[in-house]
Amino acid sequence: MRNLLAHPLIMAAASACLLAAFALAPTPVSAQGPDDPGAVPALPLQPGPEGDTGEGSSTSSELRETLPDSAVERAKMLDNLYALLATAESDEAAEKTSKAIMRLWAYSGSDTVTVLMARAVKAVQEKNFKLALKMLDTIVEQAPDYAEGWSQRAHVLYLEGDTHRALGDLRRALALDPNHFRALSALGHILREYDAKAGALATYRKLLEVNPYAEGAQKAVEELEREINGQGI
Repeated sequence: MRNLLAHPLIMAAASACLLAAFALAPTPVSAQGPDDPGAVPALPLQPGPEGDTGEGSSTSSELRETLPDSAVERAKMLDNLYALLATAESDEAAEKTSKAIMRLWAYSGSDTVTVLMARAVKAVQEKNFKLALKMLDTIVEQAPDYAEGWSQRAHVLYLEGDTHRALGDLRRALALDPNHFRALSALGHILREYDAKAGALATYRKLLEVNPYAEGAQKAVEELEREINGQGI
């Protein structure tokens, strides 16, 4: 796959097809400000119990039509998109690819998980974090191999002040999907917050490998390198 993607014509064609398929990626809902370089991952908008995205039934139908048919197809799409993201030549290209990836993250392949995640989204929007946690607890129990479930629960646990469990969930998400850039960003943020500078630096470096244009990541690496070198480490 890497050899094929390395060919410029094939890569351009793959990029056009993949990004067109996921051009309707929903906008994430974040509890952090847009300029926070270490913001923990926010819950993505997903179709509600009856497929309502909040943008009209036609949009919901289009979103469903672009979803992969199987877990294998989803994994292949993610691999291709991550390859495109790592080699993006501009911030704009990286942003488009990132949105396509987030749309795939949101797809679990389970109607039950989709309904539960939609309810968790609504609960977070209403700042009812306990209810959101209840929904997300059920998601990770029913779909333990669904990386997004762990990533999203980590977000809510962090908001609830349970950083220890949030770290555990982020590591579980990254064990399932090592390229999950929002989980990497969140992990780097928390490690830095708790002065685990070496771990934070390694995490941000990995984040830049996944997405060279990750907001705030390069600055975080430069600052952490100065802090660590200044300590004689």
